[in-house]
Amino acid sequence: MPFTASDLVPLIQSARFNLWHYRSADLQAAITTAGYFAPAAATLRAGDLMIVQSADAMAMLPVRSNAVTGPGVVLDGAVTPIALSRSVGQTLRMVQAAGAVVSTIILAPLMAGVIVGTSIPVQAQVTGPIQQVVISVRNAQNQVIPPAQTVNVEQGYVTATLPTPAVGSGYRIRIEDALDTGVVATSRSFNILPDLRLVLLEDGAKLLQEDGAAIAQN
Repeated sequence: MPFTASDLVPLIQSARFNLWHYRSADLQAAITTAGYFAPAAATLRAGDLMIVQSADAMAMLPVRSNAVTGPGVVLDGAVTPIALSRSVGQTLRMVQAAGAVVSTIILAPLMAGVIVGTSIPVQAQVTGPIQQVVISVRNAQNQVIPPAQTVNVEQGYVTATLPTPAVGSGYRIRIEDALDTGVVATSRSFNILPDLRLVLLEDGAKLLQEDGAAIAQN
């Protein structure tokens, strides 16, 4: 029997990788014959994978250029009906030529407390094909405190300076790939502290050293 387009069903589809399921009454040898999937050449792409359920076997076949399948791996020679469901949390970015390419963002440690009215220096190391990242401050409810910044990656590193939000606790810095929000790094929580000089002026109080002498204000 010839190839039947309606029997080719996508299980996972993304911009760079597809997993297909093909069920047919044909024999495995016929399905793997060169040119069998030629009518689907516009759909199948090199680097895709296909689970084939034929009359005599079940196999996983790699897709090569021009919709040609490789020899693949036979999963079972005695086929029974199967049910496939998708439950995927993608942590890898897939490319056709090289398989899996891992992208990571490693955020440098931040100070536990930052004085309000100053700035927050942010540094991170980036690996993988990431060109730009989005850097933002999140509050304890994970809400973005504007403005977020889009920063270019230069030689595997990014640096930025963010304004401090209002005095409070539970703030975090979040850095994510501008094109893939699944590649992300989040800092530990930190606090925004009041300006101690303003507190001294407002309350008229003095801070004392251990020997009882007042701490001078600059």
